[in-house]
Amino acid sequence: MTAFPGRRSLGLLYALLLSLPLLGAAQTVIDKIVAVVDREIITESELQERINFLAVQNRMDPTKPEFRQQVLDAMVQEKLILAQAILDSVTVSDEEVTQTLNQRLQSFIRQVGSEQKVEQMYGKSINRIKLDYRTEIRNELLINKMRQQREANLQVTRREVEEFYAAYKDSLPQVPEEFEMSHIYMVPKPDTAVEARTRRFAEAIRDSIVHGGDFADFARRYSADATAANGGDLGWAKRGDYVREFEETVFALKEGEISNVVKTQFGFHIIQLLGRRGESVHARHILIKIEKGAASDSATVAELRAIRERALKGESFAELARKYSEDEDTKSMGGDLGTLTIDQLVPEFAAEVKDLKQGDISEPVRATVGTTYGYHIIWMRKRTPPHAMNMEQDERRLEQLALYVKRNRENARWVDELKKTIYVDIRP
Repeated sequence: MTAFPGRRSLGLLYALLLSLPLLGAAQTVIDKIVAVVDREIITESELQERINFLAVQNRMDPTKPEFRQQVLDAMVQEKLILAQAILDSVTVSDEEVTQTLNQRLQSFIRQVGSEQKVEQMYGKSINRIKLDYRTEIRNELLINKMRQQREANLQVTRREVEEFYAAYKDSLPQVPEEFEMSHIYMVPKPDTAVEARTRRFAEAIRDSIVHGGDFADFARRYSADATAANGGDLGWAKRGDYVREFEETVFALKEGEISNVVKTQFGFHIIQLLGRRGESVHARHILIKIEKGAASDSATVAELRAIRERALKGESFAELARKYSEDEDTKSMGGDLGTLTIDQLVPEFAAEVKDLKQGDISEPVRATVGTTYGYHIIWMRKRTPPHAMNMEQDERRLEQLALYVKRNRENARWVDELKKTIYVDIRP
């Protein structure tokens, strides 16, 4: 669940920067080749797209020549590492590519609000987007794996950390106030009568289609999915692209066959298999969502209040989170949201926690996740006031910064060595 504050890291930042094709459409540029690295090229449009994205993210002037050069140098480095990864026979599996692509897309869908908005931005279906960006994701994973292999044993000593602090302490940023928090998240469950009524409605639609109704027409009229305008067409997909219940059903169908009503976390589906090509399927579906009402919300809030009382009376919040929380990203860690600063919190979440004292557990509060919502209680485990970075309080942070600087220095040396053996042509 990424609607809640996540753990910020240099690795995450790097992954996000490499995923920029999923975060904005390229502007129209008269293309030319600006660099060649081994058998890979970098075009003007690719460079400009990266410049524009990074300029917005870092509040930089995209017209500055030195900024352009920095971005181009970084892209050349990526191509050099990719070339070396291929030479060293580094590989990533199709499953790794699929999983990363799905995670990246789901995160983006939650950011913009729906699959339909993503499809409108790109003018193509989700499955077409997945197909178009598989190569880029595979290259990104190869680069990351190559870097990880080189950096696996790279460490900094206590002395190196102290030397780093002595050299940079006057320019190190102030550490803002930090929060260490855990939460228990729950999603309101539809009333059983409402669910039964929704299932009957879905079954009635299926019966109408089986007896001659037009599947695409029913999808356009009744489906709550982003694919409704396209008659429910999902395009081609492989195993791992769908949630378990949907996948098990669609891969068991024969071409042309219409499934029984299938329930997933999204609601009730009617699925028709249009084609099969090896381990890929082409399907369409109709999604009927199960509406939730005030009674569902009230029941969830009451359940969370009871859990809160148990925690206040001494039960382990972490154990309660493992048992009851529905945030799959944090429940196994006892609901731990990590250490965060106020600027890392979405405004809705920041408003919930700014007045919590250390040790407090909030009342149940509503949390929006994309187009859905739930309720959670938040435990403020620790609040650390803002302070100047120092060895006593921030040794771990300083160690990470020192390692980051050392890693960059070693990578720069490595890239210089790669340039001696791999063809590079940077064009004016």
